[in-house]
Amino acid sequence: MIEGLLRLPLVRHEDERGWFSELRRDSGLPEAMVQTNLVFSRAGVVRGLHYHERGQSDLFVCVRGTARVVVLDRASGEAYSEDIGDENQMALYVPGHHAHGYEALTDVLLAYHVTREYDPSDPDELTVAWNDPRVAHLWSTSTPILSARDAGAS
Repeated sequence: MIEGLLRLPLVRHEDERGWFSELRRDSGLPEAMVQTNLVFSRAGVVRGLHYHERGQSDLFVCVRGTARVVVLDRASGEAYSEDIGDENQMALYVPGHHAHGYEALTDVLLAYHVTREYDPSDPDELTVAWNDPRVAHLWSTSTPILSARDAGAS
């Protein structure tokens, strides 16, 4: 397992009304989260890989659907992936210096909590190409739907 990566099982409490699940508890994380983002991605979308030099770490939770989270330890070249969501209720904590991203295996609603607020005037978001040889084999597709930035990452 990549150093610093944490797998946090999510527990669903279900009854006839529906279900409840705690998505994060800062006391169980290496550092507190300060911002939460929610993103919808259509099946086939790959977002990333991104990393943060100043240390913004992420906690990924797939609220609906299934997402494949991919993490690359840029120092060692070690790579990790896990499908999270409907069939695998798991949150993944990723230290920000590791490159990370995800693929929407189905339409997904993904929440990600971060340890630093995003500052558009001074962004701390660098890229590694989604098809870098260290991670290319981890995606389910070789023809993902990408943003212009992710398509041009090098």
